[in-house]
Amino acid sequence: MSFVPALRAARRLGAAALIGLAVMTAGASAEAGAIYDRIKSSGNLVIGLEGTYPPFNAMDESGQLVGFEVDFSRALAKQMGLKPVFKPANWSGLLGALQSGRVDVVINQVAATPERQKIFDFSIPYSYSGIQIVVKKGNPDNISTPDTLAGKKVAAGLGTNYGQWLVKNVPTALPQTYDDNVTPYRDLAAGRIDAVLNDRLVVADIVKKTGDQFEIVGAPFDPQGSSVALPKDPELLSAIDDGIRALQANGELSAISQKWFGIDVTKQP
Repeated sequence: MSFVPALRAARRLGAAALIGLAVMTAGASAEAGAIYDRIKSSGNLVIGLEGTYPPFNAMDESGQLVGFEVDFSRALAKQMGLKPVFKPANWSGLLGALQSGRVDVVINQVAATPERQKIFDFSIPYSYSGIQIVVKKGNPDNISTPDTLAGKKVAAGLGTNYGQWLVKNVPTALPQTYDDNVTPYRDLAAGRIDAVLNDRLVVADIVKKTGDQFEIVGAPFDPQGSSVALPKDPELLSAIDDGIRALQANGELSAISQKWFGIDVTKQP
């Protein structure tokens, strides 16, 4: 079986995993106003991302970071007059690295949930996606829509909004949580689970690269935008929003999307 190398956990950290971060909120607030000045003085924008989440961010065969968010990050940093410096890390530690100041921003398909907004600032969205259902080729369990997940073993990344959505909206489903993005597809291929929930754009890439083992069923649902996560600093937030708007206006953001997806995922559907 050929799997996308080292795919890691899905894009959005859940509220429960933010409890530990919340206790440090006061420290982050104390820095507000000085963070952007520090970044400008350094000349660098330190960007946290997984580096294992194609087609958003991943290592190519030569060990170079590539992907939609890598190109977007470089373009955004250039708009801000800064040099991008990437710091790959496991998804579970990315927002912690942002909270502690080890990175300046996180650009890794992060949604601005109400829980996160208590701790971090979020830019205007730079892309939009939704949740997609993936099943084993042939769809032996006749899954077609979210309601048909009832009573099924459904994989969702540990601490992601996919799992939260499933528990809230299909309470009779049997959630199977994973801390990586490879094992669920191995279990799906082996028949140990019935379906996987993941980002619709990531799913398309996985299905393409794994041949005829899986298929996408139904339309994407629960659409959400992805934003740059940053410490609470109004000046930094304004600079990032201005940079994104400039990339939208000059067509560069749309061109980056077309390069990686063949469609424009940067506009709200």
